[in-house]
Amino acid sequence: MKIKNYYCFFAGVLAILFAVTHAWNGQSVVLPTLLVNDLALNARITFTYIWHIITAENLAFGIVFIILSFQSERSKIRFAALILASLLLIRLMVILGVTAFYDASALTNTLVDSIAILIYAAFIILGTRIKKKE
Repeated sequence: MKIKNYYCFFAGVLAILFAVTHAWNGQSVVLPTLLVNDLALNARITFTYIWHIITAENLAFGIVFIILSFQSERSKIRFAALILASLLLIRLMVILGVTAFYDASALTNTLVDSIAILIYAAFIILGTRIKKKE
């Protein structure tokens, strides 16, 4: 098997890396804080599964992109990649919208994640625009 789209392959590797770092950050930093606060159990459960949904999405994106990197049918690759890039941008809008709604001054805390998502989505979109070699 030969990689036919290095953009998709690299996007897949990045997504798997994002999944690993997201899970690691959650387990080591974010989720333990739920145990020390007086937070209701159902709120802890909800926050924990939402955190892990994002981890699972990143892992699924990675697997899909790696599979796409070996495909040769351009229209299917383009469609799938644009759907995934759209989902990432929608995720970013939700993050920014919720943060701005509750505390606009906290938007600076989302800067690194926002830049990473924008670069990642741009990279995916660039990968849909490469021309087939004749």
